[in-house]
Amino acid sequence: MSRFERYLSVWVALCIIVGIAAGHVMPGPFRAIAAAEIARVNIPIAILIWLMIVPMLLKIDFGALGQVRAHWRGVAVTVFINWAVKPFSMALLGAFFIGHLFAPLLPAGQVSSYIAGLILLAAAPCTAMVFVWSNLCEGEPHFTLSQVALNDLIMVVAFAPLVGLLLGVASITVPWDTLILSVVLYIVVPVVLAQLWRRALVKGDGAALGKTLAILQPLSLAALLATLVLLFAFQGDRILAQPLVIVLLAVPILIQVYVNAGLAYWLSRRFGVAWCVAAPAALIGASNFFELAVAAAISIFGIESGAALATVVGVLVEVPVMLSVVRIVKATRTWYEAGPMRSANTELS
Repeated sequence: MSRFERYLSVWVALCIIVGIAAGHVMPGPFRAIAAAEIARVNIPIAILIWLMIVPMLLKIDFGALGQVRAHWRGVAVTVFINWAVKPFSMALLGAFFIGHLFAPLLPAGQVSSYIAGLILLAAAPCTAMVFVWSNLCEGEPHFTLSQVALNDLIMVVAFAPLVGLLLGVASITVPWDTLILSVVLYIVVPVVLAQLWRRALVKGDGAALGKTLAILQPLSLAALLATLVLLFAFQGDRILAQPLVIVLLAVPILIQVYVNAGLAYWLSRRFGVAWCVAAPAALIGASNFFELAVAAAISIFGIESGAALATVVGVLVEVPVMLSVVRIVKATRTWYEAGPMRSANTELS
């Protein structure tokens, strides 16, 4: 992880301050940016989000799907957490904390939108930063790559139905046309283009891919920070009126990360998965593809919505929380390896 990435939460916090201040001092230009829409898609934000997503998808090699069988227990645990536990647990946590416990402290008209943003955040498994977390905890790289590729493939077909189901259960009106458009714009098209671009870059010695990623990675982070400035510029007055909103939204996110990471880690130990696979499995099971969540929230509910703000809080807490999970799994390695290791040889083969 670069020094810039290590302090991502600091830069996010600075973007919050800059965005709120800019939106308060210069509301006119930001209203003009918010109005630049075609078919409910904000064009400036869409460009920034593509700059965020495509470089991350460029790292994914779908050829790694063939390695899934070698780590099938670890893959099974992570798929179960990502798609059968995390979105549903977040819906429950959001309903309890945001819809019930904290509701009197939040703007009444935004409560359901906040819950929707939390659901969008949990329904998108992380694809890019997971490589950083896996490397930091000395995780098995082939497992990480194959798991991320599988998650991306599942996301293409499962994201819209899952989000639609959970939003419907939460009694939130689902704009299916906008949801499907978001999936096409921010999952299907970027995945296809990134894979075509990747194939072109890896021809020959493959050095072109590394050079391209070195150029695009800073651009991706810059696009993320620019998007956050815009989002907080639009949300500024609302946040200044109730500054506790960000803290309250962070509560279910934090609980969900630790619960899902712990569950994935425990299940991996229970099923005898090698620690070098279990560690990244816990991290993949807990982290979120917040770039996609932000994009979907903006497209479906609008750039000034509570849903967009809720997904941005996920960006704010991502780095420090995931670094703490890395420390936990590394500190508990001795305890983990004292448990059942029936399939260690299989996982390492």
